[in-house]
Amino acid sequence: MSDPMTYVYGVTRADDTLAERLAALEGVVGAPVHLVPGGDGLALVASRVPAEDFREEALRRRLEDMDWLTAVARAHHGVVEAVAAHTTVLPLRLATVYLDDTRAREVLDSGRELFTDRLARLAGHVEWGVKVYVDPSAAPETPAAQPDAELSPGRSYLRGRRQQQRHRDTAHQAAQRAAEGIEAAGRAYASERARHRVQQGALAEAAGENVVNDAYLVPLEQGEAFRAEVARAADGLAGVRVEITGPWAPYSFAMAPEKTGEGAGAGP
Repeated sequence: MSDPMTYVYGVTRADDTLAERLAALEGVVGAPVHLVPGGDGLALVASRVPAEDFREEALRRRLEDMDWLTAVARAHHGVVEAVAAHTTVLPLRLATVYLDDTRAREVLDSGRELFTDRLARLAGHVEWGVKVYVDPSAAPETPAAQPDAELSPGRSYLRGRRQQQRHRDTAHQAAQRAAEGIEAAGRAYASERARHRVQQGALAEAAGENVVNDAYLVPLEQGEAFRAEVARAADGLAGVRVEITGPWAPYSFAMAPEKTGEGAGAGP
């Protein structure tokens, strides 16, 4: 069996109390969690994981196993959230791995200035996710036009399609108004905003069409005010739904270390 590799969850500041808390956690593949200290008080949150699963070629195969990937993602998230409950953490990408703690520490130290700056910017902040959905079928129906016996079946069909399109356009205009209200709340309360691609296909589990998928970095003390303001953005707008999730560790406002060999990771 190959020597184990170092799996890294995030960057934080070295803290004896945190180290004790992490020792009680189980991370990816049930491995104990520990801190890898670097310079200037920085530290990596890490575990030792089997090389036969996490070397580049093996990892590529493993990522096609959805059950395995889901288990890794849940464990990764659990560790990051445990750290975030105690102190500021800069989450790293899922499946960021290095040959050993020494190599991981070298990457930490080489990015010391960048990591220090980002931790300072994230301190005292959490992430809120905001999605806007359009569901024209949920909006009140416009009165149907009276059937016209003189219309051919083709003309009658086209008239119905035009009515459906008008209904859809009205719902999308309402969603745009909701999005403008959310952006105003972001300007008032959030420090940063991240735009994500709207969810489609297998990712679109919720009802309706996802038209906005954003994240906001909000100071802890402003979180409830931001959430309440966003929730009001769809008031009175038929066919529009706003979904707010959080508070989370600031995944959308972190960065992965530079891709250098074995530390390429698997992407978010």
